[in-house]
Amino acid sequence: MIGHIHYVESFGTVDGLGIRLVVFFKGCPMRCLYCHNPDTWNMTGGKDMTVEEILAEYEANKSFYRNGGITATGGEPLMQIEFLTELFSKAKEKGIHTCLDTSGIMFSKEAIGNFDKLTEVCDLVMLDIKHIDNDEHVKLTGHKNDRIFEYLDYLAEKKKPVWIRHVIVPGITLNEEYLARLGRYLGKYRNIQALDILPYHSMAKPKYKELGMEYPLGDTPEATKEDAVKARDIVIENMKITRQKGEN
Repeated sequence: MIGHIHYVESFGTVDGLGIRLVVFFKGCPMRCLYCHNPDTWNMTGGKDMTVEEILAEYEANKSFYRNGGITATGGEPLMQIEFLTELFSKAKEKGIHTCLDTSGIMFSKEAIGNFDKLTEVCDLVMLDIKHIDNDEHVKLTGHKNDRIFEYLDYLAEKKKPVWIRHVIVPGITLNEEYLARLGRYLGKYRNIQALDILPYHSMAKPKYKELGMEYPLGDTPEATKEDAVKARDIVIENMKITRQKGEN
């Protein structure tokens, strides 16, 4: 089986536990306005790789990954779910920790068998929630958010550990009402182990220019680390409110 890979990063430190081999998959149906990897959207370009070739790269630096593992990101890895499942299956045979970084947009109850097979060999899911409001989610990504939350429900049923990622963008998601709604919604999930609130940055502008693409967010100001701290506090506080109501 062949995977269409954008590139492989040997020493990732922000994509799961420890130091990790990070595999960027080609292909993504979403068109997030703040996407910093628009060159992964299409299946063209990149490099075709086998599972064995990817695992060979892991083995070459195995000593560095003692407390880490392999993370699949993108793009959207779930667009190549069969290859992803084979990669994680072979990794688990070698005792390698596996992490999936996904938007969840490809989740489908009609393909539940494929997701069951993948979930069995996936240790951790990092789920990117783009926007809590469905209409705003469509404006931001071009897609509704119902499948994403269906996937979160599925992961909860499977008791699969989840880390939530959420990017705050001034004028879009950096909004107290939306952050509170997000927190109240997430509060019902007991399998969420971490919450990363990431400030929007515009470092991808040169890449868009190089690709001959207009940068969608124009001169939207960047969010600050202080914005991220305050936003996370709002989400956490509202998660607690939901859990307190559930306990009562």
